[in-house]
Amino acid sequence: MSDAELAVTRAHRDEWARVVAALTRRFGDLDIAEEAAAEAFATAVEHWRADGVPPNPGAWLTTTANRKAIDRIRRENKRDDKQKEAQLMHDDSPDAPGVIDDNRLRLVFTCCHPALAVEARLALTLRMVGGLTVPEIARAFLVAETAMGQRITRAKAKIKAARIPYRVPAAEDLPARVASVLTVLFLVFNEGYLASGPDTDPLRHDLTTEAIRLTRLIRTLLPEDGEVAGLLALMLLTEARRPARVSPDGELIALGDQDRGSWDAALIAEGHQLVRERLAAGVAPGRYQILAAINAVHTSARDARDTDWSQVLALYDQLVRIDGSPIIVLNRAIAVAELDGPEVALALIDRLELGGYHAYHATRADLLRRVGRSEESRAAYGKAIALAGNTAEIAYLTRRRDQLG
Repeated sequence: MSDAELAVTRAHRDEWARVVAALTRRFGDLDIAEEAAAEAFATAVEHWRADGVPPNPGAWLTTTANRKAIDRIRRENKRDDKQKEAQLMHDDSPDAPGVIDDNRLRLVFTCCHPALAVEARLALTLRMVGGLTVPEIARAFLVAETAMGQRITRAKAKIKAARIPYRVPAAEDLPARVASVLTVLFLVFNEGYLASGPDTDPLRHDLTTEAIRLTRLIRTLLPEDGEVAGLLALMLLTEARRPARVSPDGELIALGDQDRGSWDAALIAEGHQLVRERLAAGVAPGRYQILAAINAVHTSARDARDTDWSQVLALYDQLVRIDGSPIIVLNRAIAVAELDGPEVALALIDRLELGGYHAYHATRADLLRRVGRSEESRAAYGKAIALAGNTAEIAYLTRRRDQLG
């Protein structure tokens, strides 16, 4: 990859959502915004290779995308007043400092409009704001890429047809959208925590950092919302472990084997404080608050052997009553294995229909290994490796399988 292409790739990660948000604000059309941004990035590859990367790539991309959008509007609406409006709104200067956050927030809430089906809201926002590819989003939902692509296309068409306004909703409208917004941020964070594709870094710090930043913004809007605080605490306690999660040779390190001294103490302290605040509130916790509390238990143990698994299991029991999804049941079974043994946990997870989920096979492989069923364990590791896309995780699973002999 040339320097120009590499620069565009980096700019894509940093600038894509900002450019799309700015264009949507100006032209009121998500389709025009996304297509103009794509054309601008394609033009950048061509021009930057010949002329070099400009001093301010973000401003260059924004200006070029604006021109692309205006060109399209002119072509499609030669006699329409929209052309004049677009020309008036055109500005070659980069966005003023402080505007980017508002633009991003507007785009999040636009895509999470209650007029859209829940799954469509999530998929569209992950694509437009999170910058995730259609294959990455499809893997997050465990569906086919073609189905996910159609879902995103329909969502954009619905926004256009229903003339859904591009703005941060009024305070009274926030509760109808915030649950979807939190789910989107959670999924963006998860993709950064453990990237699902083989062509990216195993851990995508850009995504986790952005998810945390946006969650902090949502918390300023809803400071009393327990689930917003819970999600922020969950992200902070998870991100704190990032320095210890991949070995120098590129292999994922399991939680029990991590160097806890390298965890980020400041993030852990902030996450623990949020968890304590929610406990003190005396209100029944939601999904993210319980997940944050589980992570607080793990990050409170100085050594993996000191983990209070009975507390972890009690929290999972509470979570299952709120969210009894197969993935939550799978995670609960890991705690059961620590307290009641791997045979009991195996009986629980063998009932689950998660054949397309690599973590299911990885968990099952480990439990089978622990009870001495090596051949079955090897086969389960093989299924996990075939389904996993993360290179660091594949390296870890392969080593574990090969250790079976």
